[in-house]
This record gives sequence, structure tokens and C-alpha cells, in this order.
Amino acid sequence: MAPIPFDRSSIDTVIFDFDGTLARLNIDFEQMRREVAALTDRWGVDSRSLQNRFVLEMIAEVQTLLGKNSGNHAALFTREAFRIIEEIEVAAAQSGSLFDGAKGLLTGLRKASLQTGIITRNCEKAVRTVFPDIRDYCPVVICRNDVRRVKPHPEQINLALSRLSAKPGRCVMIGDHPIDIETGKNAGTRTAGVLTGRFQAEDFLQAGADLVLAEAPEILRRLKPERC
Repeated sequence: MAPIPFDRSSIDTVIFDFDGTLARLNIDFEQMRREVAALTDRWGVDSRSLQNRFVLEMIAEVQTLLGKNSGNHAALFTREAFRIIEEIEVAAAQSGSLFDGAKGLLTGLRKASLQTGIITRNCEKAVRTVFPDIRDYCPVVICRNDVRRVKPHPEQINLALSRLSAKPGRCVMIGDHPIDIETGKNAGTRTAGVLTGRFQAEDFLQAGADLVLAEAPEILRRLKPERC
């Protein structure tokens, strides 16, 4: 079977990751992990057993473990853990910035009659710190605060598609981490990796990406009709 063309004839919706894709935030994930691990240990859960988890998944697992004995303890732990990570996220956003061309990209896609959305594991406060007028450029923004399960679970992208009345098969998910490729595949969208983060083209291809771009604005050149 011939591959579906990666152009305007097959794509009408673009969903972006935020950190590393549209913005440079430089979140200190090692600090975040250390502080959440220390909190986990204080609540009597050995953080070493969770060392292979992402931080949000660490928090969710500890919440589940504590909740088996005390729902109140689980809630207190979770509240403190999210306070820790939000402080780190917002601090990073205060010194972060949008990538050159990010606003032009979103504007260009809208002018080309392409729908756009943004999904992120980051908190809304951090996103709005670095991009205060984000809603003027993108109609649908789904942050961690908006869902129960963050990517790579498809809840965020499914919610974005629902709000856009868009179909997964005509959407491309774009991000700077293999987790973004996994998210798109879980939702049934096309996927593209961008090399503005810490990963190489081979990482995205191994994750199953349909396309690898040097930077996010390249997608506009692929999808923009010639007369636009």
C-alpha cells in the first residue's frame, strides 16, 4: 500500500507540543526529580523503586500507593508534589522564551485554513508566563491541569481534537520528544518529530515518526497551499 501523502490533501489539523517545540523553557527535570524523590521518601515510599518513571508518573504511583491506606495522605502528598513541580516549571518559564517564528507559524497555519491545538504536560501558569497571549494564536490549549491523564496517554490529544471537531486521521502531532510520537500514535494521528530538543532524527524514527523536521515552522511550508 502506498504511503499517505504528508501534505495539505491529507492533513487539516496540527497539534503541537509546547516545551522544546514552540518554546524554550529549560526546565530542570533533575532538580524536579530530586525534590519529588525526597518528598516520596519522607512519606515512607522508597523513591529508588520509581527511578525509571517520569516525574508525573512517579507522583501518580506514589498517590496510588498511599491511597491504599489513606486517601487523605495521598491527597496531601499529591498537593505538595505538584506545588514543587509547578514552582520549578514557572521559574523556568520566567527565563524562557518562544522560539523565533512560533507566532508566525500559528498565524500562518490559521491563514492557510489549518486548525491548530497545543497539548503539554506543563502547567497552565508556566505556559501563560512564557506565552501570555497564547489564546490569540491557538484556539485550543490543553495543559496538565485540564485532564486526568497526560501524554503519552491520548486523553489530551483526544480532547484537543474533540474541541476542534477534527479527525485523528487528518491530524499531525508534532513534538520534540519521542513521547509526542507515542501520543500521536496512541490517538491514531500522523506524527512528526522536531530537532529543537534533546533528541536526534534516529530517536524519532525508531519511535515510529512519519516525519522529522529541523524545527516546527517547517510544517507550514509542507502544508501551506501555494496560493496562500
